[in-house]
Amino acid sequence: MKILLTGATGYIGKRLLPLLIEQGHDIVCCVRDKNRFYAPAELIDKITVVEVDFLNQETMSNIPEDIDAAYYLIHSMSGSATNFDELESDSALNFVERVNETTVKQVIYLSGIINDSSLSKHLSSRKKVEEILNSGTFATTTLRAGIIVGSGSASFDIIRDLVNKLPVMVTPKWLNTRCQPIAIPDVLEFLSKSLLNPATYNQSFDIGGPDILTYKEMLMGFAEAKHLKRWIFTVPVMTPKLSSYWLYFVTSTSYRLASALVSSMKVEVVCNDTRINELLDVTPMTYEQALARALIKVDEDKVASSWKDSLVSGRFSKNMSAYLKVPKKDCFIDRRKMEIIDRDFTINRIWSIGGDTGWYYGDWLWSLRGFIDKLYGGVGSRRGRTNRHDIHSGDALDFWRVLYANKEEGKLILFAEMKLPGEAWLEFKIIHNTLYQAATFRPRGVWGKLYWYSVLPFHGFIFKGMLAKLIK
Repeated sequence: MKILLTGATGYIGKRLLPLLIEQGHDIVCCVRDKNRFYAPAELIDKITVVEVDFLNQETMSNIPEDIDAAYYLIHSMSGSATNFDELESDSALNFVERVNETTVKQVIYLSGIINDSSLSKHLSSRKKVEEILNSGTFATTTLRAGIIVGSGSASFDIIRDLVNKLPVMVTPKWLNTRCQPIAIPDVLEFLSKSLLNPATYNQSFDIGGPDILTYKEMLMGFAEAKHLKRWIFTVPVMTPKLSSYWLYFVTSTSYRLASALVSSMKVEVVCNDTRINELLDVTPMTYEQALARALIKVDEDKVASSWKDSLVSGRFSKNMSAYLKVPKKDCFIDRRKMEIIDRDFTINRIWSIGGDTGWYYGDWLWSLRGFIDKLYGGVGSRRGRTNRHDIHSGDALDFWRVLYANKEEGKLILFAEMKLPGEAWLEFKIIHNTLYQAATFRPRGVWGKLYWYSVLPFHGFIFKGMLAKLIK
């Protein structure tokens, strides 16, 4: 069968893709920017990649007509906090209009659990999208999930950050809200087993694990799994805005995502029924089992995908392709080069840069720059990286975004997602036996020029020291 997979570069899409290929399907991956798409070599020949921006009707024709089913995994929380619901509705309307013209029999949509009359803006938007998809000429299957627990999920990372960093927590009262977490492997099993299954057509199902827990109990469960002593006290005085800042500064999440999560966490998300478990013969794992599995994946550096690599974690407002060519005109450039001793050693050092490894020289200054960025509402440096020794185009790397990564070519290009009065690139490339390193800054007005000259004194030893450490 030919399956259309939207959101193929997202947290769920990246994990669902190999499962669908394993089942023998032909997959058409819908991406907004091909430069952000990566698939292992053993999969790349079995998929077709098309560029589609669901907010741009002119690109909708790139979706082929001869598809049998589609997964709708599009979310627009990376849009502004005031209009992401409008973006989600527009995307869904454009999708339905185009897919109605194809041979598609079923569309599967992953939504959020909706069982409260006073829904958050985030959950209301998901409900609206569900209604739009149900208006199509195809059969719609909606799977409604609450908190998804897995290595690289936003929920897991937030829980991990809070528990690891705060022995004592004074928390908002919404930590007493109940939810029904579900493990990422179970989400994928529900998604794959629903595919072209007539028993799921034109229905909505709640999916969740066997445990109904408060967010406080989830935090304490993580602490127990890590053998940590933690004390949590809830207070009624934290406003949603204060709660959002609390999550933003303590965890690796963006403020935009923190706000959406706080708004949703005030609403109870518990499954109304679990009939789909028997229908699809799925037995979801417990929260304790989900945590154990996720922790193993993190320890073994086998995180298949991370929410941090989606654009929601950064500040990109257009395709990465627009930044791929590093400019030279009207730019300040710090260029350095050094002869390499061992190419493999240098490549591995470059490909391991950032995250827990650090930047090899002046790490405290890199951390300080990330902290300052966080104070001004930027991404900071807490995102780290998904894998310790492997990076691909589109990945987040501290306060950078990977634009280009080619090990054979020996070339890596990073774009700064921190708040700056301009745009910045950091480039590494090996030509013959020489490593070339360039920090490029395109200033925006007078403030941009003043910024460059203010940090220029630090460049001399930071970039020189980093270059030397990449060599030996």
